[in-house]
Amino acid sequence: VRKAKVRIQAIDKQGNPLSNATITIQQNKPGFPIGCAINKNILTNTPYQKWFTSRFTVTTFEDEMKWYSTEVSPGHEDYTSADALLSFAKQHNIAVRGHNVLWDDPKYQPGWLYSLSPAELSNAVHKRIVSVMSRYKGQLIAWDVVNENLHFSFFESKLGDQATPNFYRLAHAVDWSVPLFLNEYNTIEDSRDGAATPAKYLQKLRQIQGLTRNAKMGIGLESHFGTPNLAYMRASLDTLGATGLPIWLTELDVLSGPNQAKYLEQILMEAYSHPKVDGIVIWAAWKPQGCYRMCLTDNNFNNLATGNVVDNLLRQWRSRAVSGLTDTRGFFEATQFHGDYEINITHPSSSAHSFVVVSTNASLQSPLTFQVS
Repeated sequence: VRKAKVRIQAIDKQGNPLSNATITIQQNKPGFPIGCAINKNILTNTPYQKWFTSRFTVTTFEDEMKWYSTEVSPGHEDYTSADALLSFAKQHNIAVRGHNVLWDDPKYQPGWLYSLSPAELSNAVHKRIVSVMSRYKGQLIAWDVVNENLHFSFFESKLGDQATPNFYRLAHAVDWSVPLFLNEYNTIEDSRDGAATPAKYLQKLRQIQGLTRNAKMGIGLESHFGTPNLAYMRASLDTLGATGLPIWLTELDVLSGPNQAKYLEQILMEAYSHPKVDGIVIWAAWKPQGCYRMCLTDNNFNNLATGNVVDNLLRQWRSRAVSGLTDTRGFFEATQFHGDYEINITHPSSSAHSFVVVSTNASLQSPLTFQVS
């Protein structure tokens, strides 16, 4: 599902096929986004920067966009760290997911929220959504609007059952350009957790969509795994995928243990193989004291076993350069991973020509035709 056949025809100025033209196809960037979380440690650590930017095409900021990081005291917003990380990502052509606007776990709120009245809390939430989303509008590829809404209900307990749909309605009004995700854990990780089953997730999703009919929605699956049940993971992705909404594994890691690297490889392969999964972010932002649950490198940025798994799969999921000659009708065919490519065409009667070909809908079967003058 991650590959397509590309068919190229070389013709001369009169439209006649050019046989024996040499076609070389080189992938510049993979089409499937695989990334890793980062934090502000990367801003001052050159080895970390080199290791990260040579591998990944998308990222999420571990803490720097979260409310408790940007507004420690009421009315005093500080986006310095988030701004710097976004600038770093842009500099290296790395896409960024916005994470997160609100987090429903009562443990992870700015301290000053707890003493607010319902009316004051409502005003504070409104201000938070407008502030962070308008600041980064047009610079991100997605928003995790509400985090862990199926397990926790900090805002609903104070603002009522319609709080979450109302948050998404306001979020859509502020930034309608990118998908708005509901980000949750154990929907694909653990069949024993009844709070966040695929059915419960879809029930909440429909409640949100009932109030925000025109919003682009997305399904965010945190993917904090222990021992993976791959059959359950696949069935859950099938159920969620039937919505037609974009699905991302947003915070993928595996609990430490002797099989950590093996399980990580299985989960990555399962997700990459599923046609409804649109992207993966690994939750392994580096800190000197260690990562959240899983690191990919040691403190000198030498790969651990988990990092080797990621590198091996990234290599497998890239197309090697291919070269060949056009046939008597001027055609050359190759099957390549989706992505952005550079194609060079040379012929004994002409100089070399280079074309950059960007990824398009894989279902389009019409050939690409290049004129060589």
